[in-house]
Amino acid sequence: MMEIVFMAGGRGTRIASVNSEIPKPMLPILGKPVLEYGIECIRNQGYTDITIVIGYLGHIIKNYFGDGFNWGVSIQYIEEKVPLGTAGALYYMRDRLSDDFLLINGDIIFDIDIKRMHCYHNMHKGIATILTHPNDHPYDSGIIIADQDGCVQDWLHKESERLWYQNRVNAGIHILSPQIFDKTYSLYHSLKKMDLDRDVLKPLISKKKLFAYNSSEYVKDMGTPDRLIQVSKDIQSGKVEAKNLRKKQRAVFLDRDGTINKYVGFLKDIDDFELLPGVGEAIRNMNALGYLVIVISNQPVIARGEVSEKELSKIHNKMETLLGKKGAYIDAIYYCPHHPDKGYVGERVELKIDCNCRKPKPGMILQAAKDFNIDLSKSWMVGDSETDVVSGERAGCKTVYLGNQEKKYGQLYTFESLQEVCSIL
Repeated sequence: MMEIVFMAGGRGTRIASVNSEIPKPMLPILGKPVLEYGIECIRNQGYTDITIVIGYLGHIIKNYFGDGFNWGVSIQYIEEKVPLGTAGALYYMRDRLSDDFLLINGDIIFDIDIKRMHCYHNMHKGIATILTHPNDHPYDSGIIIADQDGCVQDWLHKESERLWYQNRVNAGIHILSPQIFDKTYSLYHSLKKMDLDRDVLKPLISKKKLFAYNSSEYVKDMGTPDRLIQVSKDIQSGKVEAKNLRKKQRAVFLDRDGTINKYVGFLKDIDDFELLPGVGEAIRNMNALGYLVIVISNQPVIARGEVSEKELSKIHNKMETLLGKKGAYIDAIYYCPHHPDKGYVGERVELKIDCNCRKPKPGMILQAAKDFNIDLSKSWMVGDSETDVVSGERAGCKTVYLGNQEKKYGQLYTFESLQEVCSIL
């Protein structure tokens, strides 16, 4: 079993207006400190060995939790006599941590499947794995750039110059290998103030030892009073617990062209991508309702040799960026690159196949259901063509046709815009 380490030594200056008399991890939400929710989450999954790094007003944390007996866990403390940043105190643990450990910011509300993340970490054999997720304010967040295998390629701060980007943000939950203390990989040569991102994690990028585990699960920090209010609502509604991937999820599967963006035929040029009116607001509402929002799209332009995977990725990054500016996000994108018909100039022969993923076949939806533990009977497929409706029906989803025609494909509902779909969710 992994040891759990909570970093709870910060001052929480951005939220001092709410309460400056207690450390940030002890901010009360519905009668319990933020940190208590985290401890209960990991305990409920069988993890009981906890270390809490304390600093500013740390005695309040220590007096409240004690040795952890009342919570069914065992707690040890590392106390910073002087501020050591977001990672310096880990130096004290370098000799006793012989296995992977989970490092969690102490000021976040979360509920994630820890075992799932650990399996991902083990499979990729990195030195560190960071949990990333899409959020509703990527424009003022650091963005993690990773390849298809999850290996982190770059880390863009909010001050960095960037045009179109995938909405993937560091959530403050990390799995670290004890190799992090090896001189080859880190700066842990002596006790000193260290920044987790800059001094520990970023140096692993060039060594290809940092991986991003992308998750749709609930993670939110207490950085502002507004977020504190929102988290309180999400706990009361059950949204926080429901988003844990150990529980069955609900999803809205969306076609892309003609549903999210204006239909221009085969979209080949990124400059032709334009969100339809009201789409950002509609997807933001779906996010708020706790649905996963997953794009399911046929992209025969790949097989036809008209668009490369890299070019398609840029188009999707533009989509995510434009949605992010409206406070909305996509949890995942699945696309079929195949096309069965041959005879196009420049076509890619290896992709000219009769596959199981091209709509109206349900392959992409079924794969998403497996990846995200989705209950398809409580999910929706929404699109502007018969293939969308049929693929949703074959997968066992409820279906919505977007258009101005009468009911003709067997769908449950017909609407003219994505905004109207929210009325039935």
